[in-house]
Amino acid sequence: MSSTPVRPDPSIEPPAFADLGLRPELLAALSALGYEEPTPIQREAIPPLLVGRDLLGQAATGTGKTAAFALPLLQRMPEERPDGEPVALVLVPTRELAVQVSEAFHRYGKDLGARVLPIYGGQPIGRQLRALDSGVDVVVATPGRALDHIARGTLRLGSLTAVVLDEADEMLDMGFAEDIEAILEHAPQQRQTVLFSATMPARIDGMARAHLTDPVRILIAREQPVAGEAPRVRQSAYLVTRAHKPAALGRVLDVESPTAAIVFCRSREEVDRLTETMNGRGYRAEALHGGMSQEQRDRVMSRLRAGTADLLVATDVAARGLDVEQLSHVVNYDVPSAPESYVHRIGRVGRAGREGVAITLAEPREHRMLKTIERVTGQRITIDKIPTVADLRTRRLELTQAALRESLLEDDLEPFRVIVESLSDEFDLMEVALAAVKLAHEATLPGSDEAEEEIPQVAVRPPRPIRPEYDGRGDRRGGRPRAGGVTQVFIGLGRRAGVRPQDLVGAITGETRVSGRDIGSIEIADRFSLVEVPLAVADEVIAGLRGSTIKGRKATVRLDRDNRR
Repeated sequence: MSSTPVRPDPSIEPPAFADLGLRPELLAALSALGYEEPTPIQREAIPPLLVGRDLLGQAATGTGKTAAFALPLLQRMPEERPDGEPVALVLVPTRELAVQVSEAFHRYGKDLGARVLPIYGGQPIGRQLRALDSGVDVVVATPGRALDHIARGTLRLGSLTAVVLDEADEMLDMGFAEDIEAILEHAPQQRQTVLFSATMPARIDGMARAHLTDPVRILIAREQPVAGEAPRVRQSAYLVTRAHKPAALGRVLDVESPTAAIVFCRSREEVDRLTETMNGRGYRAEALHGGMSQEQRDRVMSRLRAGTADLLVATDVAARGLDVEQLSHVVNYDVPSAPESYVHRIGRVGRAGREGVAITLAEPREHRMLKTIERVTGQRITIDKIPTVADLRTRRLELTQAALRESLLEDDLEPFRVIVESLSDEFDLMEVALAAVKLAHEATLPGSDEAEEEIPQVAVRPPRPIRPEYDGRGDRRGGRPRAGGVTQVFIGLGRRAGVRPQDLVGAITGETRVSGRDIGSIEIADRFSLVEVPLAVADEVIAGLRGSTIKGRKATVRLDRDNRR
């Protein structure tokens, strides 16, 4: 058993995915996705998982854990699977993670014909039943919904060869310990069991002792920054959903107005897509990744250093050793996979006494990783609000004012005096100045603010305590609410706002500790919706929805006056 923390040796060339023993179909999928080299957790976890070892891994969110277990599971999947029962079960704490992990399996295993099914609360159970009946290879599930299907007899675990517990500490924090134990009791004793957790409290270790056999233990060690070498960098982060990231990046860069900036992405595919988006927004953006020849890379760097490009969108691998004197900003389009990666990235700015700015766009579930980076580096990362359209307009006017001030101080304006004197005979001098400023503003910053839309603000909420009379998971402790113990919540948005049942379920489960399977009937009218919830958590649901948005809009939320019970 290995319990020594893994410390990457900078003198050793990192291995490629091909060096890990993965089959050609998986390597082709990784190459098509633009993945250039494995992360530390992938390098250490994939080899033992490929030979069937149990594994206990400690690694933070965003370090590449999904590929670390998905690739070996896909490789070990038997070629003939006639009975249609799943051979692998992945348990995750939230529906969002279930979808994310399922999509990753689909991307990696498309050439293997892998059948992957996410099952979670809030999704129509009929669709899940049909898919399970047709046969699946990998099930990615939240514990509560998995246990529901096991009880129904629709999820049969007799053919399982592997079980993965992803973000195990999160699942325990959410009260899923009993559900997980019950699920593992139904799984075959002879199986591969994999447990990943960002932290390793005693109860995680106890679970590992009970369910893992002679596991390989992996801890990805953190590189501590050298004292006194921290760059002079202002560090901030913005919480934003995946769908709004491109718009948020453009908005932040518009307000920051960098001299030159690097935006770090995880894959070549994302680099190419984002480069095209930013060029469409008016930036002179260039892509840099491992899929380009050395000649192409050299041309890109020449344009950046010459000032004919002001935005470089790159992968970590392609940007190694890069030093651009005029670089003022580094942007992490995703939270880096490890604190040491974060330190290396922000070290691109703030050199030789120069000040720099490091910006990170984090999805809400990556907030924990930001805290880990703060703890390891000993440097504060300020969580800022995404600039509004009003902020953008103000900033653009400030830039125009700065440009005019510079011209007044440094330029020879005498040749233009005759124009001002001529116009001042006909118009007030202030009006002449206003017209000149307007023309300068529009010439310097082409485009209109009118096309800009507000980007929804995302707030990190502390976990709400579960009410004693209801534990948020039905009858595991307090018993499923009895008949009459439900009520309807009125939400002042309906079909005209594009609201769908999944939007309402997602909002409730995302803002409260209520699971999707505890939500009852949903009625959506033109202008409002009614959602049936347990009476014991109605106040929590109302408070959660009042503090959030649905389809980007605030809504009136209250108990339905006509359906109180």
